[in-house]
Amino acid sequence: MYRFLFTPKWLGWFALAIVAALTCAALGMWQFDRRNQAVAEVEKVEGNYDAEPLSFEQARTYFKDFDPAMEWTPVTLEGTYDAEHQRVVRNRPLDGRPGYEVLVPLRLDNGSAVVVNRGWLPIGNERTGYPDVVPQPAEGTVEVTVRLKPAEPELDRGAPKGQLASINLDAYEKILDYPVYTSAYGLMASEDPAAATRPAPLGRPNIDTGPHLSYSMQWFAFGVLVFVGYGYAARQQARLNTPELADAPPKARKKPTEEDEEDALLDAQGYH
Repeated sequence: MYRFLFTPKWLGWFALAIVAALTCAALGMWQFDRRNQAVAEVEKVEGNYDAEPLSFEQARTYFKDFDPAMEWTPVTLEGTYDAEHQRVVRNRPLDGRPGYEVLVPLRLDNGSAVVVNRGWLPIGNERTGYPDVVPQPAEGTVEVTVRLKPAEPELDRGAPKGQLASINLDAYEKILDYPVYTSAYGLMASEDPAAATRPAPLGRPNIDTGPHLSYSMQWFAFGVLVFVGYGYAARQQARLNTPELADAPPKARKKPTEEDEEDALLDAQGYH
């Protein structure tokens, strides 16, 4: 009955079904890997974000050679802001609104500097491509608590004067005349004394793992359905190839007549 499955046509369909199922499985594993990455990010935020701050001496190595496992870890720094070399980073949306992030070097006692991200500013109304006002940092010695963030790659695009295209610390260091830690920067959490005004703080990152698990299960289900469809098509072909099956009328369920229903009721009451 199913010898036709070994014909070139049906072998070709079977090979196609295998390819389709393997593709679905690969896409399912891809979504599963993305979920694992999201879960790892959530665990990192939950483990590091509210941890006890490290001193600069404890965290110095991470500013020189960033460890991804330490992202979001609080660090306490002490130094003075170099307000003259404060810069804004363009194309930094927040909650769906376009804007900028404000960077400023914090000069440490050892003569080097850590770049601090002071927060976010909306796009301006007075001058296209610039924020209306960039709040100045506090003067004098300040104690700043920041959270570790990795430096970003350089982008293949320029930026207007006083702005940066990305938080690429190697490029930032070139405009300064002192050494800067270029592997990581600090995202401001608090400062003492605080400036009179400051950019909007960048809040806690989203810890939603997203729909990747359900997408993964859907792709695996699609892979199974490929073979279900192949089996159904083979069954229909077998019926067409077998006259007695192809010509057989479908079994219909006989609807009971009124007499049948009355007989059943009498039987139940013991009259038959």
